[in-house]
Amino acid sequence: MTPRIPATIITGFLGAGKTTLIRHLLQNAGGRRIALIVNEFGNVGIDRKLLVDCGDDACAGDDVVELANGCICCTVADDFIPTMEMLLARDPAPDHIVIETSGLALPQPLVRAFNWPEVRARVTVDGVVTVIDARAVADGRFASDEAAVDAQRVADEKLDHESPLHELFEDQLSCADLIVVNKADLVNDDEFARVSEIIGREKRLAAQIVRSVRGMLSPEVLIGLDARAEDDLDGRKSHHEEEGGEDHDHDDFDSFVVAMPPIADPRSLSKTLIEMAGEMPVLRAKGFVTVEDKPMRLAVQGVGPRVDSYFDRPLHGDERDRGHLVIIGLKGLDRQRVAAKLGGVVS
Repeated sequence: MTPRIPATIITGFLGAGKTTLIRHLLQNAGGRRIALIVNEFGNVGIDRKLLVDCGDDACAGDDVVELANGCICCTVADDFIPTMEMLLARDPAPDHIVIETSGLALPQPLVRAFNWPEVRARVTVDGVVTVIDARAVADGRFASDEAAVDAQRVADEKLDHESPLHELFEDQLSCADLIVVNKADLVNDDEFARVSEIIGREKRLAAQIVRSVRGMLSPEVLIGLDARAEDDLDGRKSHHEEEGGEDHDHDDFDSFVVAMPPIADPRSLSKTLIEMAGEMPVLRAKGFVTVEDKPMRLAVQGVGPRVDSYFDRPLHGDERDRGHLVIIGLKGLDRQRVAAKLGGVVS
């Protein structure tokens, strides 16, 4: 009997470092044929571009499949199953399949999809890896503020104290076989201990915690877990499932694209993004822009008040005036105000 192909699901909140982790994995694949499925919230795929431009044969475009028609946990039948069937029809078949979910996705419905007959006979979930932004959790941005919740409860016991971000954070942790606390260099030892304590309240007992900086972990840490997660669904239920829901609702979030003209100063753009995160409910900003008189493409990654930008490769001939940033925020975010502050237009 042919062994089933192992698959790794990599999940985690917006900007936790999933793409960076995967890029490092691909560049250190050790000869493994790894096929990658990338899912993004919104219809512009930034993560796929970052991966296929990694400058390594392991990041070949044919091995990176993008699903940008919606959150993968909500489009299993329409997108995920046909994509898996396409990958399994390849000759030779991949040695390993890696799936990067949207930062707003629940991993549980995706794990359940591996029990579809078309997939189960050929593939098993080697492990669910949840990537955590250590600095964000230390700052209390994805974990609930217990003192504030208690104060609210005293004021009005009928209030719903669970925010959508907090529930999503918990659900991504409760499904994990391995939890990667990324950006560990941005917290001190006491803060890391606090982050580990918060994670420990929500994680499965068997889940292991490892720390990383810029996703630099050995492939042997991430793959070969042999978790067979599709056989352990009862131990990985989400908030939504426990409440009897069937569909994962993204109505609390919004995503749009701002077309950007060439900019004069990357530092000025970073300052604007930081200011914007403090003024408006912006969760994530990512994309590529061009800089006047520079021959390189500028990659921009913003997570709340933290912004990183770097020149990642030379511009291609038609890219000089094609900059764009994907903005993800809470529902009700003023698109026109965001675009005006950035000096671009909503596209």
